[in-house]
Amino acid sequence: MFARRLRSKVGFTLVETLIALALLAMIMAAVGVAVQASAMNYKANENIFAAMSTARQAMTRITSDLRTAWPVEVSEPPNQCSMITADGRNITYRWNDTDETLYLDINPNVDSYVLCENVTDMRFDRTPVPGDPTNVKDVRILMKVTVGGQSQTVASAAVIRRNM
Repeated sequence: MFARRLRSKVGFTLVETLIALALLAMIMAAVGVAVQASAMNYKANENIFAAMSTARQAMTRITSDLRTAWPVEVSEPPNQCSMITADGRNITYRWNDTDETLYLDINPNVDSYVLCENVTDMRFDRTPVPGDPTNVKDVRILMKVTVGGQSQTVASAAVIRRNM
């Protein structure tokens, strides 16, 4: 009789095994959904980080050129900024809203380089020198970058040192 009781209590029943498998399947499905969401979030953040890094590099280049420029064009559309750099190059930073790209043009029509893509808005706001509206005192720059529905704004200002 003792041997019979011992034999009936050893192992799991089929119902217990099926319940354990069902619970394991639910846990694994939840873990899979969490891993997939994490991977998608990582990819989205990686794309916006890369775009913002490029935008910051472009902004640094623009402000560096502006600080040492002579002269900066006063009457231009707000989506571009032309100047003569400290090394004597005639350049234009130009945003094209149709392809959402910021370009660096070496004038007169020598070369054109892509500085930043995914730029959904770009403005160069110039402040003229008081008493001399033909010279620019400073330029405020606003650049909005959008990737995958996420937008970030980069802003900067540069004082034209030669006009101080």
